[in-house]
Amino acid sequence: MKILFVCLGNICRSPTAEGVFRKKAADAGILDRLTVDSAGTNNYHPGEPPDARTQVHALKRGYDLSMLRARAVQDIDFEQFDWLLAMDSLNYSTLLHRAEPAYRPKIRRFMEFAPQFNVREVPDPYYGERGDFEYVLDLVEAASEGLIAHVSQHLAERSK
Repeated sequence: MKILFVCLGNICRSPTAEGVFRKKAADAGILDRLTVDSAGTNNYHPGEPPDARTQVHALKRGYDLSMLRARAVQDIDFEQFDWLLAMDSLNYSTLLHRAEPAYRPKIRRFMEFAPQFNVREVPDPYYGERGDFEYVLDLVEAASEGLIAHVSQHLAERSK
């Protein structure tokens, strides 16, 4: 199963989601059955590491994002990934607009996997304060746990 996390510039939210989900998938023993990546709908920061503030807050919770590098969503991503998980409505709409009709069912909102928060978006912390980065981590951890449960069930069904 191949999962792509998507935000605007791929330096805050989507690399956070990639790093958190990778660790949780490894802890659940399923990472070796997954391809996990992140990208931005815009190519603002190609090849750059995640935002320094994002890295600091993630590392405090045990997530090392230092090896990740920003990239833009490519047309081939729609074909190669099983799910493209958007962090917010803008990126969700952008992905739907860019995708061929056959690939649109692969596009979902990441927060669908954390219904307990009753929010549809992971807000962009880039212009925010310290607490905004912590809130993003709270949302991403919850959605990652929901996604792990969903993916684990899907992988179990595939194994039958």
